Amino acid sequence: MLLAIDSGNTNIVFAVFDDEGAIKGQWRSSSKIDRTADEIGVWLQQLMAVAKITPNDITSAIIASVVPATLFTLKSLCRDFFGCDAMVIGDDGIDLGLKVLIDRPEEVGADRLVNAVSAHNRYGGPLIIVDFGTATTFDIIDADGSYLGGVIAPGVNLSLEALHMAAAQLPLIGIKRPEKVTGKSTVQAMQSGIYWGYVGLIEGLVKRLREEHGTDMDVIATGGLAGLFTEVIGCIKHSDPDLILGGLYDIYRKNS
Repeated sequence: MLLAIDSGNTNIVFAVFDDEGAIKGQWRSSSKIDRTADEIGVWLQQLMAVAKITPNDITSAIIASVVPATLFTLKSLCRDFFGCDAMVIGDDGIDLGLKVLIDRPEEVGADRLVNAVSAHNRYGGPLIIVDFGTATTFDIIDADGSYLGGVIAPGVNLSLEALHMAAAQLPLIGIKRPEKVTGKSTVQAMQSGIYWGYVGLIEGLVKRLREEHGTDMDVIATGGLAGLFTEVIGCIKHSDPDLILGGLYDIYRKNS
């Protein structure tokens, strides 16, 4: 079995794939950089046991990380608890199977490249991938699967936190879909501004990206809040919460 690890700015996601590419278990932890490999290993093994997965079942591992401080810990976790050296996205010799056609390819986050591989393998191209993470990112993939660049905007939850911190009288709220755009209270007004504001952001940027590239690109949504927005944004064709995990599996199979 393959242990796939997606280490993001907010969460670390662990998933175990069987030999046919099916996910047999998936677990999420906060991205605290001070957690040791032992702490994560004990926690993860307990959850894996519930899914009837033992450490000996894990024969290989792959990591995509946008938090360099967690990489040593995660590599130690794979080696000490599962007896394997992890393949790491970005290491020399790892073939992603796509061209990165931007000015500074080394600046693109591992998660965005893995999403690009996964989306093209599953949906073809050209595509726009909208990832609702700590940042809301838009990534452009052409018909050949090449990465053409993208857009980075503040994430939904990050915007909520910034609004609360910068305005003394505005509370910290949760994101939800308001029934009406016009809010009748402070909380309703904030929820409307965030939710419908991001709907407008996504629809507007997708329209401009399609015009700029001269093609009607399909839109693939992923990330924790993708489902909440997909229900009202007509230009989103697919919502795929496991997009990056599928890409890690694809890249491991290509390089193993």
